[in-house]
Amino acid sequence: MLSAVVRKTDVRPPAEAALVSHISSADKLAIRSIFSMLRLLIDTSAWLDLAMRRDGQKWIVPLRVFLHQGKLELLVPPLVIDEFEHNRPRSEAAVTKSVMARLRQLRRELHEFAGEKHGHVWLEETEQHIPLVNAMAPQNFREIAELLSKGTKLKPTNADRARVVQRGLEKKAPFSTGKNSVADALLIEMYTTQIKKAGADDVYCFVTSNHRDFSAPDGDYRQPHFDLADIFSSPQSRYLYQVEGLHAGLLDYFGDEFAEEYEEIEFLIGEEEPRTLAEIVDAMEEFFDRVWYVRSMVHSDAENEEVPENIRAGARAARQRVEDRYGRDSLWKPIGPGHDEAWEYGYISGKLATLRWVLGSEWDFLDT
Repeated sequence: MLSAVVRKTDVRPPAEAALVSHISSADKLAIRSIFSMLRLLIDTSAWLDLAMRRDGQKWIVPLRVFLHQGKLELLVPPLVIDEFEHNRPRSEAAVTKSVMARLRQLRRELHEFAGEKHGHVWLEETEQHIPLVNAMAPQNFREIAELLSKGTKLKPTNADRARVVQRGLEKKAPFSTGKNSVADALLIEMYTTQIKKAGADDVYCFVTSNHRDFSAPDGDYRQPHFDLADIFSSPQSRYLYQVEGLHAGLLDYFGDEFAEEYEEIEFLIGEEEPRTLAEIVDAMEEFFDRVWYVRSMVHSDAENEEVPENIRAGARAARQRVEDRYGRDSLWKPIGPGHDEAWEYGYISGKLATLRWVLGSEWDFLDT
């Protein structure tokens, strides 16, 4: 897009022209970001595809960041919001249903290959993840709804409606499929109106997963239908197909800035897998031991002659086992002036209560 900036001046001094020719790609992107804006019209089919992807956050988060920074504008026709909300319950249910179907298949495979001896362990793990899957599934949908609410709302003009009628009469895409495509035709005509407002350095993108109405028939779906080709003939207007097309468009426009956001979210998604049941149980057992150790030490300070020696000996042996496992210095951090009133003791007690709650106990259950 730098070339558009250069063309604004008819004649450049030789020294200045040489300087421009040596600007790096990264610097060109930085210069363009000062003068231009990326404007996206993402249709309902692409939003729903993005919402139903388990890794959808890799694109949702950068969109939110660039929107907040004023580097990107979402063009949002009201019908996109209406269609998204109409399809949202069904699509959210489909995400959960898909995962549940995979879990059922996993159960069958475990019974067949793992046998009764080990299969129950894996089944416990999958059952522990089911509530987490149900809770996480709507996240993409919620955040996309928020993005749509912050976008620039478009209203169809009389000229837009007139062009829709003309397309219908001429059987041009998206009416070429023989179905009622008024809504799709209105989308593309509203997008056409927006392109006419483009500044010299602006870039507009139409993003869709609806190849039947918008893409080249019986060909490369990444290309627009030949009836729509003139809308995307300018470098300022791009046709992007599916989430992969959106990815390519963001990468072309923002370069490393998008790549860094994408990779950071990709790393976090990989790092933040839900804990397994075995990990939760292990952690609960550790903090049970730590809380018990503090209480045992407090109790030993208050011991009197009425406590039988065999009980004292058993407690000392148990404390030794815990010390051998976790280290005495680590265990003694919560023990000091005030003993069970110490902040560290409250901290580990809170962890124990939380882990027990995850496994089904009531809050604040701290019996040892």
